Amino acid sequence: MSHRQVLESISGLLLGLFVAVLASTVVSTSLPRIIGDLKGDQTAYTWVVTSTLLATTVSTPIWGKLSDLFNRKLLVQISLVVFVLGSALAGLAQNTDTLIVFRVLQGLGAGGLISLVQVLFSDIISPRDRGRYVGILGAVIAVGTAGGPLLGGVITDSIGWRFNFYVAVPFAVAAIILIQRTLKLPLRPRKKVSIDYAGALLISAGVSLLLIWVSLAGNQFEWGSVTSYLMAIGGVVLLAAAVVVELKVKEPIIPMTLFKNGSFTLVVIGSLTVGVALFGSAVFLSQYWQLSRGATPTQAGLLSLPQVVGSLVASTFIGTLISRTGKWKGFMVLGASLLTVGLAGMSTIRFDTEIWHIGIFMGIMGLGLGMVMQNLVLVVQNSVDVRQIGTASSSVAFFRSLGGTLGVSVLGAVLASKVSTIVAGGIATSGATPSELKTLASGTIPQVNQLSSGVRKLVETAYGQGVGEIFLIATPLAIITLLCIIFLPNAELGTKTGIQQMAEKQSENLADLGIAEVGGAPVEALRTETTEEKQRGAAEDASVPAHRA
Repeated sequence: MSHRQVLESISGLLLGLFVAVLASTVVSTSLPRIIGDLKGDQTAYTWVVTSTLLATTVSTPIWGKLSDLFNRKLLVQISLVVFVLGSALAGLAQNTDTLIVFRVLQGLGAGGLISLVQVLFSDIISPRDRGRYVGILGAVIAVGTAGGPLLGGVITDSIGWRFNFYVAVPFAVAAIILIQRTLKLPLRPRKKVSIDYAGALLISAGVSLLLIWVSLAGNQFEWGSVTSYLMAIGGVVLLAAAVVVELKVKEPIIPMTLFKNGSFTLVVIGSLTVGVALFGSAVFLSQYWQLSRGATPTQAGLLSLPQVVGSLVASTFIGTLISRTGKWKGFMVLGASLLTVGLAGMSTIRFDTEIWHIGIFMGIMGLGLGMVMQNLVLVVQNSVDVRQIGTASSSVAFFRSLGGTLGVSVLGAVLASKVSTIVAGGIATSGATPSELKTLASGTIPQVNQLSSGVRKLVETAYGQGVGEIFLIATPLAIITLLCIIFLPNAELGTKTGIQQMAEKQSENLADLGIAEVGGAPVEALRTETTEEKQRGAAEDASVPAHRA
């Protein structure tokens, strides 16, 4: 396929991925207003974010496994339909409970998109060429992740927060049409399918219980309470049972054999920590700008642009360099180092830190994320058997989402505790009115522009210091990612697409069965030449004298 043909084929996929990422970030800057309009509290605020992340996390490996068994093109279109339905319903929600339910439906669709798009990339682009396209994919994720809050702020301030949910619907419909018209895949051979229902149920239940535990602990009940212990132990037991099932079933959702692959294991660990930086920065920076600096939703989105630009530039430029040179490790080590430096710099912010200082730290953090995030998937796809690419790719996305969801929940609890401590320590001398005291005591997120000067300064100080400490906690996690990348084997990137590799596997299987021909053609015809082999063959032909040819 030419560069133009590849771009045409992946245009619908990129649009679908953009829709999925946009859905999870576009409401971040307007959440304080959404929760206020729907009469929700801090718990509802947490769950509107966590419910989508939870559904995305749990469904990602299931979608990935289904992609190894069924028609991938149809699956990605189904996930888009589920997403459109969830988005439209979320925009109609009249209370926080129904909003949370519809956000779960959104998350189920988004999990399919995030998983399947990366798998389909591997079908039509070789690992060596995938760098330039992974750069585009990374840029789409970067723009959706950090640009979503800006778009959400503009929409909220101009026409209302409900349109944050509707805005993705036309993009999703366009993506469905584009995928149908442009994505052409060979028919997959029919085979008997065995679905791991028990594994899917146990993984979903175990992960969900642990995420619910870290979301509610410290708020609905104490960390050291009986309820907390029961939920934590229950989640671990369910996941242990899932491991036992995955070791025995024919088609496991997450094959345990993948962890025998050193590259896969290191990438999984690295993805967990990258997820914390990716999702945590989007959620907590929005709170910092609005609650510690008094910014509007639109201003909060604009102030996040340095991270968008950094991630966009790094993912596209480094992706192109990887495709041209075939070298990836040095760029990823540099990216993980920049991510560590950026998080460490963000840990120094307070309510009065110069904005240009914060912009530099955010830009460095964005550069690091752009170099690392999607290239981790590239490394895994290059190192596993082609028949497990769907499962392996979705597993990386699963652990990244898991890290992000756990990180947002745990760090959110830390932030709430820190803010509560600082406010409680200074409220006596702040000159707070009775109504302000009642608001702060209820745990409701305050509207800082409606507070008296003394209380406002106290709240701004609390959130500024609290968010800074959040990034300090995240910094050692980035160091773990750096170590994982350093120890990754520096394997050469392959030059064959997933379709080419699958065709060769089929050829080998037929040959092992003693079948010499298929439809009158030798089974060797299933094997397709790589671009390098074609160029080498053409050069050899050109070197043969005309009379001998």
